[in-house]
Amino acid sequence: MCGIFAVFGFKEDPAVFRQTATQLSKKVRHRGPDWSGVAIKGQNVLCHERLAIVGVGSGAQPLTNEDGTVILTVNGEIYNYIQLKKSLKGSYKFKTESDCEVLLYLWEELGTEMIHKLDGMFSFVLYDSRKDVYFAARDHLGITTLYQGFRSSDNSVWFGSEMKSLNEDCDRIISFPPGHYYLSSSKETVEYYHPKWYDDVKNGLPALADEDKVLSAEEEKEMYASIRKSLENAVAKRLMSEVPYGVLLSGGLDSSLIASIAVRMRDRGDLNDDFDIKCKFSTGVSAWPTLHSFSIGLEGSPDLAAALKVAKFLGTAHHGFTFTVQEGIDAVYDVIHHLETYDVTTVRASTPMYLLSRKIKALGVKMVLSGEGSDEIYAGYLYFHNAPSAQELHHECIKRIQNLHTSDNLRANKSTMAWGLEARVPFLDKDFIDISMTKVPANHKLTHSGPYKHNMEKYVLRKAFDTPENPYLPEEVLWRQKEQFSDGVGYSWIDTMKSHSEKAVLDAQLRDAHLRFPHDTPTTKEAYWIRDIFEQHFPQKACLESVVRWIPRKDWGCSEDPSGRAQKGHNAAY
Repeated sequence: MCGIFAVFGFKEDPAVFRQTATQLSKKVRHRGPDWSGVAIKGQNVLCHERLAIVGVGSGAQPLTNEDGTVILTVNGEIYNYIQLKKSLKGSYKFKTESDCEVLLYLWEELGTEMIHKLDGMFSFVLYDSRKDVYFAARDHLGITTLYQGFRSSDNSVWFGSEMKSLNEDCDRIISFPPGHYYLSSSKETVEYYHPKWYDDVKNGLPALADEDKVLSAEEEKEMYASIRKSLENAVAKRLMSEVPYGVLLSGGLDSSLIASIAVRMRDRGDLNDDFDIKCKFSTGVSAWPTLHSFSIGLEGSPDLAAALKVAKFLGTAHHGFTFTVQEGIDAVYDVIHHLETYDVTTVRASTPMYLLSRKIKALGVKMVLSGEGSDEIYAGYLYFHNAPSAQELHHECIKRIQNLHTSDNLRANKSTMAWGLEARVPFLDKDFIDISMTKVPANHKLTHSGPYKHNMEKYVLRKAFDTPENPYLPEEVLWRQKEQFSDGVGYSWIDTMKSHSEKAVLDAQLRDAHLRFPHDTPTTKEAYWIRDIFEQHFPQKACLESVVRWIPRKDWGCSEDPSGRAQKGHNAAY
């Protein structure tokens, strides 16, 4: 991934605005410290801050087509780029080995329809000077970050990987919606990713009358096989790299499964026969002889112990890092600057990930696999235990998936990219999601209720990889209860955030919070403390629109505190 920035229709002199654009792009240089690029056409500018992972020696951006009439700046990875190159009808002279250059020629042949061909994580802005039109798009679930800004003084339109490139100039800033594209000629933002199951909410599916339906033994077998195969495929795609990479390993189910599959893929060594992608995972500089895994926690934390157990089982070269609560508190100010949100649970979980990412990058690693997305797809959060029906659980999963870009995706992207480290998330592969949302009945995701009465969250996912004859994980890890990352790094981390905010925020300040923060007023001292830091970084009113707070379902009887321990299903509940 990289950092992108673009402005269309500015009224300043291009030579003067080039310097302004360069400085604004520099604000996201932490995302791409390897090289910087600027391209200007008329009153339009596109900038790029590069993190080189694929096409390392030749992929500097902005990219242009053969005659320079089409300019492209991209943040992300296109996993099926070789297949896309082969699908082109015309003959083109590619200038780089970048996985993104093919977008230029897909645009020439398909226009906006190109977006349906892409398999990856991406945010990009393309300018076609022949038509004087620009085209911006964001991946299906907002794995990459993208903001769109509007400046009324000249009606210019701005784009940036992060809000900090826009907030001092734009009157309005939005988080560009995932699964959408924007075309300047129509001035319309169009949804392109809309799987059929998105409509299950309005269509009342699954029907309440089907709550007690169960699968046949053959259907169960097919379901588990599909889950395994699709997740293995998803991991394999994401091993495309020309630089050293590793896996984030908390010791929980999700990260441990991804690590296990990655080890198997590397050991198998036949991915180029199975997938039309470059997977240089065993030679050259692309990977160490042994897969490296990384975890972080307070001294004695649940995650550190569990991660070490998994690493020993898988045979990874493991790096377990510790941090102190004071180091975490000291980092919060910078973490909020990078996150660009005041959501409490995101800040809680991002702080350890931010610290871990710095450690990883210091080892020379540029890319890691991570386990985000599974909890939204398989109802893994402990508050899902309270779901009153399979239908409501399914609808809540859809809502959480659609809002991943405001929480876990935002955390995974910005916490890592703060140090120029790319996180790839196999659970958010489109094929895996479709299988999980259409082939796995919603009542199979219920805990302690429904016809299956599973005794643990994400039972189906665990069972799919419960293969005693050739185990993916130790049984005690495969069946370990969910720990939210901010809990698993050490319970005293959240406790310290709360106690610190109790001292930092006066009772009178919280009582009058509605006067200082009339929009989305904080209701706890911790939320007030975080909001105060956010507005130190981003005082403009325009910066509030893109923030969404993560709150469990109070109407299901859940605590407003998003910590897993605040939910009744946790073994160590408050």
